Amino acid sequence: MALDMPEVREPAVPAPRAPLRPAVLAPAPPVDPTVPAGETGRRPLRWVRRYVLAAVAADLLAAAACGVCAHLIRFGTEADSGGTQIAVAVFPLVWVAVVALGGGYEATTIGTGNEEFRSILQGGLVSMAAIGFVSYASGWQLSRALVVLAVPTTVVASAVGRHLLRRHVHRLRADGRCMRTVLAVGRERAVLDLVRHLRRERHCGMTVVAACVPDPDHADLLRAEGVEVAGDLAHVPELVAARGVDAVAVTSSSETAATYLRSLSWELEGTGVELLVAPGLMEVAGPRMHMRPFIGLPLVHVEEPRFTGPPRLVKASIDRLGAGLLVLLALPVLAVLAVAIHLDSAGPVLFRQQRIGRAGRPFTMLKFRTMTADAETRRAELTSRNHNGDGLLFKVAGDPRVTRVGRVLRRHSLDELPQLFNVLGGQMSLVGPRPPLPEEVARYDSSMQRRLLVKPGLTGLWQVSGRSDLTWEEAVRLDLRYVENWSLALDLVILWKTVNAVIRADGAY
Repeated sequence: MALDMPEVREPAVPAPRAPLRPAVLAPAPPVDPTVPAGETGRRPLRWVRRYVLAAVAADLLAAAACGVCAHLIRFGTEADSGGTQIAVAVFPLVWVAVVALGGGYEATTIGTGNEEFRSILQGGLVSMAAIGFVSYASGWQLSRALVVLAVPTTVVASAVGRHLLRRHVHRLRADGRCMRTVLAVGRERAVLDLVRHLRRERHCGMTVVAACVPDPDHADLLRAEGVEVAGDLAHVPELVAARGVDAVAVTSSSETAATYLRSLSWELEGTGVELLVAPGLMEVAGPRMHMRPFIGLPLVHVEEPRFTGPPRLVKASIDRLGAGLLVLLALPVLAVLAVAIHLDSAGPVLFRQQRIGRAGRPFTMLKFRTMTADAETRRAELTSRNHNGDGLLFKVAGDPRVTRVGRVLRRHSLDELPQLFNVLGGQMSLVGPRPPLPEEVARYDSSMQRRLLVKPGLTGLWQVSGRSDLTWEEAVRLDLRYVENWSLALDLVILWKTVNAVIRADGAY
């Protein structure tokens, strides 16, 4: 199916722009003394330049170390006569050039997303092909160790280097540094959603400093959220110049459709300000969206999500094999935890609860018991302390019903290990939406029902995005995002992030 943005009829004569009200041109916010000079404005941010230099240095070091190690493994300390030493000396420069050609040092892709790592992987493939071609075409007898050992290890080493750099940037962003300033444009509620999302996902590195909405005099929701409403949609170019923002984020609405976007993009040309446009499709991400020309019109083609076929068969196989392997490895741990739970408090070792699986089929989910045996009867007395009072989840920080062993299990998600048997039984997946309760499913609307198109997961986006700190609406939104954009690569990313989330124990209680 194809999706076009709402059509807005162009007036025959351009409407004159309303004069900018004096209140709009308020002075820029005071300079943060913790941010070095030059980290605001439309010049390349200083932290970006430092990040790129550090990335280049890390890639050079990775390529040099891996090339030397490959040479030592193949030839030891003896000199070879095939010119491999020359290739090892040149390889770091070639590696940086290949990564740069793949966009690995672009300012718009660093610090977030997968483009950095994709450029490194592409660089590895291109390097292997280039070494083979040069060796064959020139008759230069290069050692195969340079391809078999040096290139793959360089890919891994460079990826690890980028990961460490990114972790450092994320820590700085958690303190409010290394952020890009954004002017949000669109309808009030859409802008409010964007503001809340960027505040929640601070690692994205963007902060909304002001907003432009169609009716700025009545944007009370944004003001209550602490967002300055600086003007209407016609005043965006002046505000960009006055505030020196780094990006303009336009939310999807009829007021910001094709004609407005085209005019705004022309006015921002040459300013160095990035124009970001929301597609207007809730929870649908890049892999399913493609620009395709149709009778001269640029249309957004949205692919249907795939819930069957070979990829799903591969996912099911990985689930069974992975769960079986994890059960074998965790058997000693499971035994020790079971004994600890039995000795700590009276009651069964396992907690069984009915949950809803794929296609609405109920199943019994297994967990280690972390509460006292009378936990359900004491629930009413804790209702006022429910962290998720806006939804169906019942989460209480410092819940007195949790046992001593249970507190440790919850903190590191060890209470969920028995769910590996649910994965083995085909009722759950290693990665998927959060397994919902029957009373929760009974209140689903048509959009929330889409969570039931796939098996619930032992971990998922909710697990790596805050866990118990999430509201019910946020947990549902993350589940829908997973369902709409599922891929094997996304599963691998979630599994990788789950390890970090469990170790850090963020949002676990």
